[in-house]
Amino acid sequence: MNKFLSITFAILTALCLSLPTYAQARTITDMAGRKVVIPEKVDRVLCSGPGCLRYLTYLQGQNLIVGVDSIEKKEDKFDARPYAIANPQFKKLPLFGEFRGNDNPELILSLEPQPQVIFKTYKEMGYDPDELQEKTGIPVVCLSYASLAAKRQSVYNSLKLMGDVIGKSERAEKVCNFMEENIKDLEKRTAGIPDSKRKTCYVGGIAKKGPHGFQSTEPAYPPFLFVNANNVACPPKELGKPLQHANVAKEQIVSWNPEILFMDISTCQLGDEASAVNELKKDPAYQSLDAVIADHVYTVLPYNWYSRNYGSIIADAFYVGKVLYPERFTDIDPKAKADEIYSFMVGKPVFNEMENAFKEKAFDKLVLR
Repeated sequence: MNKFLSITFAILTALCLSLPTYAQARTITDMAGRKVVIPEKVDRVLCSGPGCLRYLTYLQGQNLIVGVDSIEKKEDKFDARPYAIANPQFKKLPLFGEFRGNDNPELILSLEPQPQVIFKTYKEMGYDPDELQEKTGIPVVCLSYASLAAKRQSVYNSLKLMGDVIGKSERAEKVCNFMEENIKDLEKRTAGIPDSKRKTCYVGGIAKKGPHGFQSTEPAYPPFLFVNANNVACPPKELGKPLQHANVAKEQIVSWNPEILFMDISTCQLGDEASAVNELKKDPAYQSLDAVIADHVYTVLPYNWYSRNYGSIIADAFYVGKVLYPERFTDIDPKAKADEIYSFMVGKPVFNEMENAFKEKAFDKLVLR
């Protein structure tokens, strides 16, 4: 009996020691459905995974960061992450692991001061959240990073959860309301347009874990969805389905022959000879497109850059709306609108700084001749 009690006591002691203990604590449920014990007041955090630090910046909590992953310290002539451009101090913070959630527990434990909470998007990347929590002794809170079109409520719930953890609930509510109001404005402006008045369109050069050519597109491209655009890559019967990134056959684009073309300037990273710009300039198949012949090719800000840029998505939607239905956006200057969005979401107007990193300028007609 004594031996049994001793073993039981040892197990219970080990379990207690493996759990975080705080003078004042509370239990929250994260976006993965996990119960996590966190301090009552949190003022030191880490953000692991694509988009996580973007969330924190939206909530004006970037001063809580005690370390960053490798993408924040990388020197690159190209950058389309407004949250990072607005916060150059991120590059000077200590490193805690590689990008895309590949955290290093030893580096985390070497940080001074220590984080009280680790926020993690994309829980399938790197360490499992429970394993990371066990290895560091620091509570890990999972967030969802999702499509602003298909899973907007999940995005809002994640922002509100992060806001609750760090004491920024009021700001989280304002950010969610800001995005929702702009999306509703876009939808209202473009509602009720008959099919006969909706020009067909296509967006190419969409980035997906790196730059791509003109065949790279997003069937459920949110800027198109928000302005009720007639996207040739997303037939009406496909709307509402969980459509993913796609590489469309060149022959299919030619067959569609959309009236308006948009190009994501992230493709410029491929260089003059390989980018979508060069394809449109030199490929005979693309040169045959009516939109190219009529000079109806326009540029938009990068959609994916360390996952989705929500502010840029909304800014792109206002520009797309202005191109497709100019009479419904007469009061909108797309570049000024973009900086209005960035000023609210990341604290600074960064449109010019961001587009100057790319050879082709955003929100402009693409010169192909």
